[in-house]
Amino acid sequence: MAAPIRSRLLDFLEPEPGPPGGASPEDGPRPRRSALLDLAESAPPPPPADGRPGPRPGVPPYHTPVCVPAHPRSVAGTGTDGRPARVPFIVVELFAHPTRGTVAFAFTSPAKLAAALGDAQPWVAGSLGPLAEEMGGRDVTVLLDPRIAPGESNWRPEDLAALAQEVRR
Repeated sequence: MAAPIRSRLLDFLEPEPGPPGGASPEDGPRPRRSALLDLAESAPPPPPADGRPGPRPGVPPYHTPVCVPAHPRSVAGTGTDGRPARVPFIVVELFAHPTRGTVAFAFTSPAKLAAALGDAQPWVAGSLGPLAEEMGGRDVTVLLDPRIAPGESNWRPEDLAALAQEVRR
């Protein structure tokens, strides 16, 4: 049985400190895991609050959880105390499509994202509706679970290592 697919960005960050007193847990460190998909699968989709009809057949609900190719960035800024500080933000990666121009990808599972873009691709979890609204305001189409021609991945493990170094600054 294969190991679950996950973002590998955390592989390049320093491990979290152990419990006080230096004692280690009996069964070893446990990997961090998001429960977003578990919660989404266990709850029925909420009806639209404003009385609008639900999604058309084949269109996922507004609050569908998706994995979006993205990565952290930061810029030099000034903190609330007036001292220099790094201001973090997330960059959603956009792609060139032969017929639709600039597009954003969204995947319904981490496994689908890794199969399409490689297991070194960093990503964030979000909701399909807000992503589509934000991208639509920028004339960018969101493609859900796109089929991507096989080729070299955008991100390699060494790219993640460089990104992790940058994020630590």
